[in-house]
Parts: sequence; structure tokens; C-alpha cells
Amino acid sequence: MGSIQLTGSSSIHHVNRSPNASFYSSARVRRQQSSRRPIFKACSSSFDCGITDSKTRRQFIGYTAASLSIAPIVSVQQPAGAEEPALSEWERVFLPIDPGVVLLDIAFVPDDPSHGFLLGTRQTILETKDGGDMWFPRSIPSAEEEDFNYRFNSISFRGNEGWIVGKPAILLYTSDGGKSWERIPLSSQLPGDMVYIKATGEKSAEMVTDEGAIYTTSNRGYNWRAAVQETVSATLNRTVSSGISGASYYTGTFNTVNRSLDGRYVAVSSRGNFYLTWEPGQPYWQPHNRAVSRRIQNMGWRADGGLWLLVRGGGLYLSKGTGITEEFEEVPVQSRGFGILDVGYRSKDEAWASGGSGILLRTTNGGKTWTRDKAADNIAANLYSVKFIDDNKGFVLGNDGVLLRYLG
Repeated sequence: MGSIQLTGSSSIHHVNRSPNASFYSSARVRRQQSSRRPIFKACSSSFDCGITDSKTRRQFIGYTAASLSIAPIVSVQQPAGAEEPALSEWERVFLPIDPGVVLLDIAFVPDDPSHGFLLGTRQTILETKDGGDMWFPRSIPSAEEEDFNYRFNSISFRGNEGWIVGKPAILLYTSDGGKSWERIPLSSQLPGDMVYIKATGEKSAEMVTDEGAIYTTSNRGYNWRAAVQETVSATLNRTVSSGISGASYYTGTFNTVNRSLDGRYVAVSSRGNFYLTWEPGQPYWQPHNRAVSRRIQNMGWRADGGLWLLVRGGGLYLSKGTGITEEFEEVPVQSRGFGILDVGYRSKDEAWASGGSGILLRTTNGGKTWTRDKAADNIAANLYSVKFIDDNKGFVLGNDGVLLRYLG
């Protein structure tokens, strides 16, 4: 697949995605709301995240450890007249962040379960130290001097080690539970945008781009190994794409990608006309025809190891059995015609689904039947993601800075 230079340093490091040379190097780099009282929260601010190929001040910033600092707290009341009915299982956490911010990911430090981080668009990053009730902004002040407006896509912790990836290409690493973050420079020639990262062990992580590149590191990000031999485009434009509807001359990207607990991936093509899977040890992504007539919105893993599948327009399907398969059965849901966007499992039997216009659905029998939390209907936001940290800690992330916290 050729070689790319990953840093702007004078020492050139290459990646060759052939089977014989798959390394590339980088530089060092509750309680329910009784009486519906407003909750005061804090807003987000920016990271310092630029990389350029010229030897400029920006490059110097990128190659140094960037310490994050807590910005002043700004308390904002809930707008007058904006009171909403209390949710039966969730409470809304009001965040005074800019209108239009989409929340993208959330993670907590395993060694300090009350300490977590919330990511979003417009360089949004917030920190909590009380389990998610109060949030404070984190920033790198010199980020305001850069021309980029970063979208922080994914965050993951293992022990006190944590990783953040975003777009344009940015990778941050912490070894002290998020007290400070080190910038690890990456090349703009990295295939695709980094959309997901998973902390897998001591100094180890796995990251994925929206073009299907998967890289792993075991030395704190100094070197990365390609886990697949080529991008999805290259795979689909060879004979492996035969019989896959919409795969011929494919040049798109992933719409969504989700990882199972044992390291398997399922991804949906940008147009939703087919999906792909990958298991550790496979040299290529495996494409699959969709088993339903409507285009796929999102796919992910059930708690029992099976797959769930969402289609555009509000349909929900569950795979037959566990593991990777192309056989699915539709499950009736009351989505009011709005799209369902994500499913998150709290346990093997209980899961929540979220979607457009405040849709929240719950199952307590592994997905066989679903009921709607009608109190969420008045939330004027699309609820994009359901994240359960453990059995008692869960969050729903939406647009316009909407964050819901699970009450249990």
C-alpha cells in the first residue's frame, strides 16, 4: 500500500502495509430531579493540536508534552421556560457549552471510577471528578492559536493510561489518569480519519480510521503496527468484492464502527448498503451483503456476542445466534417514525436504544420486546450514543450538548 511519513521531523519513519513490513514509527511524543431544579454545569474549551510539515512553532508545540489545564468554571442556569419532565430512569445534566456541539464519547478512569472525560465537536472536552454530576472544562491554551477546529472522536482508559483521537489527525496520551496529556505527532498521510481508539494493555492501544486501517502499539505510541494489509477500498476493489452489492469501485468510508469485548469489529459503509467485519488475525476486512431492504444506519454487538442492526427509518434487527452472521430477525419497536441511532447494553438482558427527537427505548429481555420512555419525547435533540460504563453508570450523548445520566 506504499509508504507514508508520519512526522515532520528530519528523521523519516515509514509505514509499509505489505505483509513483510507493517511497522511505522512516530515521534515521542439522583437521584431523580425532584422539584425539577436546574443543574449547574461547566463548558468546554480548546486543545492545542496542530501538526504541519514545516519546521514552525506549531511543529514545536506538537512535539512537546501538552499539559491540560482546568479553565475557569462558568455556571449557567437552565433557560427559563425550558423545564422538562423528569425521566423515569435518566436525568439530564445541563452543560453550558456552545449551541450545536455534538457529544461524541465518554470514558472514566478505572483506577478512579468517579473521574471521567467527555468529548465532542468544536474542540470540546470536559472533566468530572464526581461520577458525572458536575463537569469542568479542560484545555491547552495555545490551541486557540491554531487554525484547526478539532473534533474529538474517541477516548479510552486502562488503569491510569488513556488515549484520545480526533479529526484532523490528533493523538493524545496520558499515563497519570488525565492529569497531563502528551501529544503524539501523526502524519496527515495516515489513511483516513481516526475515529476510534481502545486502550488494550500497558502502553498498548488499538486505533481505527474511517478507511479501515487498524493500527496497534505496545510502546506508548512510539511505533505502530498495521493489523490489516490494506484499506477497505483496496480490499473491495479486488476480487473479494464479488457479489457484494455496492462494493464495486468503492471509495467511501465507514459510517460507524463498533468493537466487541474480544476485539472483533463491525462497520457500516458510508452509504449503508453493506457492512464489514474483522476479527483479530484476519489480513483483510470481510464484506457482507445487508439482509434487509432498507439501508443500514448502525450496527454493534450484543452482550451475548450477537449483533444488533439498525436501519434508516427506525427499524431494529437482531442476529440469529451469536457471532458474525448475515441472518437477522426484525424486532417491533415504537420509534414514532424517527430513526434509531444506537443501542447500549447494561447487562445481558437489559439494553437501551436512542434515536432522533429524544427517542429512548428499553428492553429487559435481551431485545425481544422494547418499551418507550415517553418522558424523553420532550427532549429536543437527537440522542446519538448510549454508553454504559458499568451496571450502575450510564450516559446518553446527543447533539446541542444534551447529556443524560442513568439513575438506575
